[in-house]
Amino acid sequence: MNGANSGGRSDGALPKVIVLGVDSPIGLTIIRELGRKGVPVHAIGGSLQSLGRASRYCSSFSIRDRRNFDLWLPDLIASTGAKGVMAISESDLLQLAKLPPIIGDCQIMTPRMPQLEAVLDKRRTLEIAQTVGINVPRNFVGTPHCWPVVLKWSDPNVIMDELDAAGLEFLKTEYCQDLDCLSAALARYRNLSMQPLVQEFVAGYGLGQMFHFENGRPTLFFQHQRLHEWPPEGGVSTLCRSLPVDQHQSQRALSERLLVEMGWDGPAMVEYRYDPINDRYALMEINGRFWGSQPLASYAGATFAWELYRRRILHDQSVSEPYLAYIQARYMVPESKRLVRLFAQGWKVEKLAHRPTKWRDLWMFVRDFFNPRSYYYVFSRDDPKPFFSDMVSIFRKALRLDKAMLDDPPPFLSAQNNDGNRPAKG
Repeated sequence: MNGANSGGRSDGALPKVIVLGVDSPIGLTIIRELGRKGVPVHAIGGSLQSLGRASRYCSSFSIRDRRNFDLWLPDLIASTGAKGVMAISESDLLQLAKLPPIIGDCQIMTPRMPQLEAVLDKRRTLEIAQTVGINVPRNFVGTPHCWPVVLKWSDPNVIMDELDAAGLEFLKTEYCQDLDCLSAALARYRNLSMQPLVQEFVAGYGLGQMFHFENGRPTLFFQHQRLHEWPPEGGVSTLCRSLPVDQHQSQRALSERLLVEMGWDGPAMVEYRYDPINDRYALMEINGRFWGSQPLASYAGATFAWELYRRRILHDQSVSEPYLAYIQARYMVPESKRLVRLFAQGWKVEKLAHRPTKWRDLWMFVRDFFNPRSYYYVFSRDDPKPFFSDMVSIFRKALRLDKAMLDDPPPFLSAQNNDGNRPAKG
């Protein structure tokens, strides 16, 4: 592996851990959580511009080896002296699940294959959820009974290679307003080995209930509400807020039963769509891993990476401190894109039950820069370097895009007159 030391802290007081996949705010949050507790972290990222490498809490860094894990990870464990391995992406979790749970004296702190397969297959997850009394969205075969509908892949990891081979973009969710739209969407996938699920659209907001499980019981709990998402119709959380522990208690009990039924161990998020008007919950999926809104949980005091580390590595069974309610966190780049989308194409969003008000959201966007209870996915006062590193990366990407457009302009640009104006039609 190619390596580059980050110059972070590494006093050796606690056993070192390897964090695989530090190119996102999730991996950065894990580094920060562990580093603030004095844990030396060896981070693995995709390049020297990796977000996590810039953190002051990154003790050492390696560029990801693209070979199978069994060909290089045992050697890295031996050379670093790490006592644990954590990972974020589902593709990495699947590879790690094929390895022994312990390599030398280092624990692979990720789900085993049976549990992982159950949460990755959305169809199977929904079937298990129904057995414990959790409401799930209706799946349609043939013509749907209501509109709009949502298209999702049962297991994205299975279909990803086929989509790439067919030159098709992977869409986590796709919304169809009518039969013509649905027919056109399904036609794109007619030659693939599987078709996406067609589900009813569930109104309301995203509700995430997060747990750390050990020996069949939860040791840490946190829940949050998604205030904004990208895309606005539903997707990645861009603005979220922690909720008090006494809210949604009956659904929390069902979430716990679901994870017990799956034999879960470690961190997981049970994600719902909650309609407060009808007091209806509908299960969306289970993230059997660290999740996108991890920074919010960490800011609120629900430190899931530390919980996993201290229980598995230090065998610390003490009870965690309560988390703070009504803390919020923003993922600024997609949050900014969301705002632009509302002003440019708000009519598309308004076709769905979720109807954001663009002027209200603009006011909230500006106001929250001065909100002392508002934090950021990337920027942190005690660890600002990743933010500036991220801004440099974004600027470089923009320059490369501009250069590519100059070298190979789109047809409408290459057809312009010398004065920069488009030729008149006809």
